[in-house]
Amino acid sequence: MTTPRLSVVVPFFNVRDYFRDCLDSIARQTYADFEAILVDDGSQDGSALIAKEFCEKDSRFRLISQQNQGPGPARNDGVGHARGEFLAFVDSDDLITRHAYEMMIRTLDESGSSFVAGNARRFNNSSGVRQSWVHRAPFAKNLTATHLLETPELIVDRMIWNKVYRLSFWREFGLAFPPIQYEDYPVMLQAHLDAVSVDCVSVPVYYWRERESGESITQQKFKYSNLVDRVISAEMVVGMIDERAPQLRPQLHNHLVQVDLAALSQAFATVPPESMTTLVELGQRLLKTLDDESLATAPRFDQLQIQALRDGDAAMLRTLAQFRADGGTRDGGRAAQRPGRPWQYEFQYPGRTRRSMPRELYRVPADEINLATTVTHVRWHDETLVVRGTAQIRHLRTSPSSKLRIDMVIGDDRLELPLERFDTLDSNGDKCLVGYEFRVGPDLLAKLPIAGTPVIFDVELRSGRLTRGDELRGQKAGSASWSPGRWVHGGWIQPAPNALGNFTIKRVPRPHCLTSAEVDGDDLVITGSLPPGVKEPRLSLTRTLSGADAEFELDILSSDETGSTFRTRIPMAPIVDSANPDDPFTQRTSRGVRIHSAAAPALLLWTGPEKALTTVYRDRLLILTRSPGNFINLHESPVRVVADGFSRPAPDELVLEGPLAAPAAFTWRRFLEDSDDHVDVPCRLVVPESGRWTASVDLSDLMPDDTVQSSLDPLANLAEWILFAINEDGSAYAVQSEAFLTSRLPLELRHSRHDLVLTPRAGTLHLEVR
Repeated sequence: MTTPRLSVVVPFFNVRDYFRDCLDSIARQTYADFEAILVDDGSQDGSALIAKEFCEKDSRFRLISQQNQGPGPARNDGVGHARGEFLAFVDSDDLITRHAYEMMIRTLDESGSSFVAGNARRFNNSSGVRQSWVHRAPFAKNLTATHLLETPELIVDRMIWNKVYRLSFWREFGLAFPPIQYEDYPVMLQAHLDAVSVDCVSVPVYYWRERESGESITQQKFKYSNLVDRVISAEMVVGMIDERAPQLRPQLHNHLVQVDLAALSQAFATVPPESMTTLVELGQRLLKTLDDESLATAPRFDQLQIQALRDGDAAMLRTLAQFRADGGTRDGGRAAQRPGRPWQYEFQYPGRTRRSMPRELYRVPADEINLATTVTHVRWHDETLVVRGTAQIRHLRTSPSSKLRIDMVIGDDRLELPLERFDTLDSNGDKCLVGYEFRVGPDLLAKLPIAGTPVIFDVELRSGRLTRGDELRGQKAGSASWSPGRWVHGGWIQPAPNALGNFTIKRVPRPHCLTSAEVDGDDLVITGSLPPGVKEPRLSLTRTLSGADAEFELDILSSDETGSTFRTRIPMAPIVDSANPDDPFTQRTSRGVRIHSAAAPALLLWTGPEKALTTVYRDRLLILTRSPGNFINLHESPVRVVADGFSRPAPDELVLEGPLAAPAAFTWRRFLEDSDDHVDVPCRLVVPESGRWTASVDLSDLMPDDTVQSSLDPLANLAEWILFAINEDGSAYAVQSEAFLTSRLPLELRHSRHDLVLTPRAGTLHLEVR
C-alpha cells in the first residue's frame, strides 16, 4: 500500500444529520492522494454506520474508535494514526471546498512553510453562505512565507481546521490538543509561534456550519462548563504569549476582551440563579488574566459589564446582559443629553443612578456622535434613478425639525438634490424622521462624466444643536447591493458601491456588454456589443474559486466607428461534464465572464433583458445572470428551483414564482428559538402549462401566536420565515432568490397591525414580521 501525502483527521460524535455531507466533501477533493482517518468518539446515533459505509466504498477512508473523551483527544488519536507528509483536520459537521487541499499543498510545495491557512465561510440552510467574520481580516489577501510576528492580524486565527500542516512540523513540536472545549486556540497559537513561516490563502477553503439549533460547541457559548473551558483556553494562550511573544500581548488581550469576555458576560442573561455566584467568580478569574489597557478600550457597554464583574454585582450583570439580549445595544444603543450638561451625551444604559457605576462609563465618545446613513432601495422610474434610505446622527433620536441635505458631487460641482423625508425605523428600532428619498433625473444624469468616473453623494444632517456630514454609504441587502442599471442619453448608468463602500453612480458610454442570451440546442448563445478598437476579441469563462479558464471565439456580426456587435456559442456539455461543484454546500460552481483582447481583459456588463436565462441540461441547472455589480455570471448546480418574481393578487396574498419544474411542495418555515424544530406554513402550489411555478400564501397565516425574537434584529422582528422547497423524499432546501428578483427587493408589506419585509439574506428569501 502506497503512503498518501495527506492525512485528514475527522473526529465525530453524534452528527448523523450532517456527517454524510462532510465526508462527501472530502471524497470529492481534486487532490486525491489522501487518507481520511475517521475517529468515532463514542457516537450513539448511527454516525459510525455512515463512517463504515464510506470506508467500505472508498479505501482512502478508515475508521478508528474510542470511548467518548471529546474532540481534542479524538484528534490526538487520529494524528497518532496519520501516515502522510501533510496533516489536516475537518470537524464532522463542516465542509471542505473541492480545491482546498490541492491549492494548499501546492502552496506549501512552493513556499516550504510549516503550514498554510485559508479563508472560511459560515453557512446554514436558513441564512445561506457568508464570509466568516473572524477570518475576514487575517485572510483578506494572499501571503507567502509570513509569520505571526510579521502579520499580527493572525493572532485571531484560532481555528485548527482551515489549514494543512507538515506532519513533521506537528510532531517535532509536540502539538497536541488539551482535553477541553475551545481546545483549538492554545494549539493554534503554539503552531503560529513555532512555525518557520506560514502561508495565507484568501480564497475560502473551509465551510463552517452554523446550526439552526445552536447545538454545536461553538454556539453553546453560555453553558457553564463551556465557559470554564473558554477561560482555561484564554489563560493558556495568555501565558504562551507572555513567555514567547510579549510584543503581541495587546492584540491578544484585545481579542479576548472582544470575544471571550463578552461571551462570558452575556451568559448572565440565561444562567440559573443558583449558578450566579460561580459565574461571577469565573468572570473575575478571566478579568485577572486580561490587561487593564485592553479592558479600557472595550466599548462603553462592555466596560459597564466589566465594572459589574469587578464589583461582583450579579444583579447588575443580569440586568445588563438582559438589556443587550433585548436589543438595547443595537448600533451601540440610544443616547441623550446629560441633564444640566447639554454639551454631553450619555448612553441610556441601565444603572446610571447607581453609585457603584462610574458616570463616566455612560458618556458617549465624541467620535461616535457621527452621521450614519443607509441605502435601502435603488430603482428606476423610466429614466429617473430613485434612491431611498436613512440618515441619522448615531445614537440620537432625530428631531422632527431636523434638516437634511444631500448633494451629488461631480468634480468641484455640488448639486443639491430635492428630498422627500419620512418616518421609518432608525438603527435603534425607533420610528422617527430618518427616511429620505431623492431622484436623479435624466437632466442630472446627463452631467455625469463621460469617462466613467463614479459620482458620490455628500450628506449633511442638522438635528437640534448638532450638524454632522459624511458621504452616502451603507447599502443594505436587495436592490441597494444589486442596483439595476439603465441606458440614459446613450450611456449606461450603473449605481454601485466604490472600494470604500460609498454609494456611487457612473456612466459607461460604450461598455463591453451582453444584449441578449438564448438556448440553441446544446449551446448557450450570447449576443453583445464591444466598444471601438477591440482587436482579436475572445470570451472566457473563469471559475471564480479555482481560477480555471475556458475560452470561446467571437463571431463579429457588424462593426463601425461606434463599436461592433458579436455572437458566441458556449457548449453546455463541457460545463456539465466537468461538474464538481466549487461550493460544497449549495453544490454550485460560479463562472465569471470576460472579454479578452489585445488590451486588458474586460468584464462583460449585463445590459440585456431584466431576466436571467435558465435551463436544465443533463440534470444540471445552468443560470446565466448578473452579479451584484451587474456583470455576467454563469452558475451551474443541481436542479433546484429559484424564485425570480413576486406578485400581490390580493391584499392578504403573497405569491412567489420561478422557472422550471417545481418540487413536491413549498412552505414558509420558521425555526424555533435554540432548536432545529420548526413551524411550517404550506403554500398553494400551481404549475401552469408554461412550466413556471407559483407558490402563494395568506399573510394572515404567517402572523405568529407567540412572539419570536430574531437574533439579527431583535427590536424589529416578531417572526422570521424562510421559503423552503420540499422534495418528494421529504428533504428540503431554502429557495434561492435569483439576482433579478434580488434587485427588486426588499418588498415592504402591511398586514393588519404588522409590517412585513421580503428580503434576501445570503441568497435565501426571508419574510420578516415586525
